[in-house]
Amino acid sequence: MALFSKKDKYIRITPNNSLKGPLNNKIPEVPEELFAKCPSCKHLIYQKDLGILKVCPKCSYNFRISAQERLMITVDEGSFTELFTDIESKDPLQFPKYQEKIEMARSKTGLHEAVLTGTGRVKGQKAALAIMDSRFIMASMGTVVGEKLTRLIELATKERLPLIIFTASGGARMQEGIMSLMQMAKISAAVKKHSNAGLFYLTILTDPTTGGVTASFAMQGDVILAEPQSLVGFAGRRVIETTVREDLPEGFQKAEFLLEHGFVDAIVKRTDLPEVIARLLAFHGGDK
Repeated sequence: MALFSKKDKYIRITPNNSLKGPLNNKIPEVPEELFAKCPSCKHLIYQKDLGILKVCPKCSYNFRISAQERLMITVDEGSFTELFTDIESKDPLQFPKYQEKIEMARSKTGLHEAVLTGTGRVKGQKAALAIMDSRFIMASMGTVVGEKLTRLIELATKERLPLIIFTASGGARMQEGIMSLMQMAKISAAVKKHSNAGLFYLTILTDPTTGGVTASFAMQGDVILAEPQSLVGFAGRRVIETTVREDLPEGFQKAEFLLEHGFVDAIVKRTDLPEVIARLLAFHGGDK
């Protein structure tokens, strides 16, 4: 007796040709805006876990933040008035494509220049405030940056306001040559007049603070604070080692090294900065 009759039905399975070939021929793409890699501990971090402060939850490394973000986490809501946005670079060297680069930086950052200047309050304490932004041509110091800072310091002197500057820079702006280097002396002279008037000047060094900014107003504060692990120096490591022909200590340009050697008064976590700033302003004759 036959096991199967001719009338029995069966199902025909047609292979899906689209599944042929190796399954791993494509690498999954992860949108960059979803994750960030910590430069310090190298952990991959979900962006939402960084929060508004952008501090690594693994090692507490402080990610670089924009001037607008810095303003949001530091200054009392609605108290900031931006100043000196009408100053334009004259491009003294007629450097090729320099003006186009400035326009691109403005479009990218939403800033007028590499420093945001104005007046505001930090936990009720009024101050003149400047925040440098490394996204704008690496916060290089050109004539406009120098003029904005000088005018802000002069305003602080005239109105007897304490001065706060968050520094971040790659140094002098090469597209403006000697005109850029002259800003070091101009800003320093304004700082001296502010000091002679008996007014308080606070600098907060953020990552990175280098070049002519470090060699001038960044290190002239009455009190100098720094965020953890910030890179602070004048020339780069390789330049110095080539010049002095010696190996330099590991981490010698980090904020922790500078604190140990007396160049910085304190390292303050980003979460604690507004409170520390307000206490310093109050202690040095701020609003009661």
